[in-house]
Amino acid sequence: MAQRILMNEFKTLSKEPWTNIELIHENILEWSVALIPLNSDSPYYGGYYKAKMTFPSNYPYSPPDFKFIRPLYHPNIYADGRLCISILHAPGEDEMSGESAAERWSPAQRVESVLISILSLLDDAEVSSPANVDAGVMLRKDPAAYKKQVARDVEKSKEDIPSGFVMPTSETAFAKRDTFDDDYTMSWEDSDAESFGGSDSDEDFDMGDDDEDREDDSGSEGEENDDIA
Repeated sequence: MAQRILMNEFKTLSKEPWTNIELIHENILEWSVALIPLNSDSPYYGGYYKAKMTFPSNYPYSPPDFKFIRPLYHPNIYADGRLCISILHAPGEDEMSGESAAERWSPAQRVESVLISILSLLDDAEVSSPANVDAGVMLRKDPAAYKKQVARDVEKSKEDIPSGFVMPTSETAFAKRDTFDDDYTMSWEDSDAESFGGSDSDEDFDMGDDDEDREDDSGSEGEENDDIA
């Protein structure tokens, strides 16, 4: 089940301009991921932040592991590149951390929600309980120095841009989206069917996984979506 779900997610995210993903050794449970902020107002804009995602065999019931290959100087990023972020924490409520079950991982989450949360975290650090105390102190007391450090990290990250890869910008991102417009719309319909189909059984998660069947019988797609709704 995990492999089928992840393959659908991989196909969808491959069309997104804000990330560049590849399988590691053709293993659907191991992804090479690069995050590319497209908000031109972000101090992280222009960077190429490479990471590795590893998925458990029981995904999506357990969260993936995420680790930046080149650690960033950030209040919520450990020295080894791992993150302190609620969405990657195991399901359930943790009284010690103060995190509610709604903030932590749940089977309704997807890779996209994780990556978007990480992009948001870069610009909106949580400094009350930092993974990197020094970075948290600098951000609070000397934001100008912190921005200079971010600028250095942006430049270092560019060393990981693959040869021949054209970095998207805030202006070109939508052009890429338009190129895949028809397929992109279809993949999002499939994703919605999986997300809202439920999360309590294998049968629910199998909904919409058979891409080939939908392509062979496109005329009945509307009826299938109506049934799911």
